[in-house]
Amino acid sequence: MLTYKLTAFEANGEKLLDESFQATNDVEAKTKGEQILQEKNLGEKTHRCVSPTGKLILFHV
Repeated sequence: MLTYKLTAFEANGEKLLDESFQATNDVEAKTKGEQILQEKNLGEKTHRCVSPTGKLILFHV
C-alpha cells in the first residue's frame, strides 16, 4: 500500500482538509480521494491529491 496526501482549501488559502490515506495505486487513490471529498462536502473546493512520489493525482481549482 502507498500513502497519498489529500488537501482542500478555501479561496483565501485556509486549509480545510489535510489528510493521508492508503491506496494500492494511483487509480484507486483518485477514487478514494474523490470519495473522501464528497463525504466531507469539499468536492467543489480547491483540492489536490498527491502520490508518495509527488505526482498530482487529483486537482480542482
